[in-house]
Amino acid sequence: MYYYISNSNQAAFNQATEEYFLKNFDENFYMLYLNKAAVIIGKHQNALAEINLDKCQEQGIEIVRRLSGGGTVFHDEGNLNYCFINEGQKGELINFRKYSQPVIDVLQSLNVNAKFEGKSDLTIDGMKFSGNASHIYRSKVMQHGTMLFSSDLNRLNSLLKVNPLKFKDRGIRSIRSRVTNISDHLSTPLSIDELQNKIIQHVQNQFPEIKPYELTDSDREAIKKLMEEKYLKWEWNFGYSPKYKIERLISFANGNILEIELDIEKGRIIRSEILGNCIKMGNIVELENKLLNIPHHKESLLQELKQINLNDYFLNLKIEEFIKAIF
Repeated sequence: MYYYISNSNQAAFNQATEEYFLKNFDENFYMLYLNKAAVIIGKHQNALAEINLDKCQEQGIEIVRRLSGGGTVFHDEGNLNYCFINEGQKGELINFRKYSQPVIDVLQSLNVNAKFEGKSDLTIDGMKFSGNASHIYRSKVMQHGTMLFSSDLNRLNSLLKVNPLKFKDRGIRSIRSRVTNISDHLSTPLSIDELQNKIIQHVQNQFPEIKPYELTDSDREAIKKLMEEKYLKWEWNFGYSPKYKIERLISFANGNILEIELDIEKGRIIRSEILGNCIKMGNIVELENKLLNIPHHKESLLQELKQINLNDYFLNLKIEEFIKAIF
């Protein structure tokens, strides 16, 4: 068994590293890492329904879909993340309590009232500080979880806040819980690096055979390739979302009103309907058809709309206003 402490704070790289370890090694792994500010989407979620996209883009927040299910979480450098990759028996692979126990043990040794609650949550005095998710690959399970240590909780709430009535889909919805930081419950101050070291020491005591692992040049090249071909791609992070419908009614300062319905599948528009008081009647079906098969992605739509004269379809409506209506 190996333990690995990542020296990268890029969410896409660390997600790719987890998948690389899971699918390319026979040995078990325990991995710890810190990401710079990022939003991590569950595999079966509609990314746009889980995040405040405008705020994420304004702040340059990395948005990455992970390999496992579960809800959306916020990472920053006050959030320590762990990943257990373990071989096991079919039907007995998923065990959230077992793989999160080292975190609970360490915190309880620090007189923090940490507990395992519900299906996969870790709490302190009833407030959640860790969510966990898992993914099975052949005879192995990968379980990873967050540990809110000194995370910016106000930023977390603002980035994961979205209008729940805006989207209709069958994606897995995140359940927002009351959360807390570990650091607020420590009787003696501790840094996040010191907590990381205590967890590694505890895992070493549990698994005396465990050895440190350092990435080779070939490892890094393979992880970078996986990151670039998957975890940095719109097709994975947004296009992989389940089929969904978006309904928008928007009023503009000049009195224009626009109502738009879009059906999205595999990230692309498969049906569109446009109504409003600024439409030139008779031509709008032509525009609706031109939107088909375009990715539901601001930059892609903007490029397509630049090839279209919106004055053929609308009275006094700018491209930026139309884009705003779609998102």
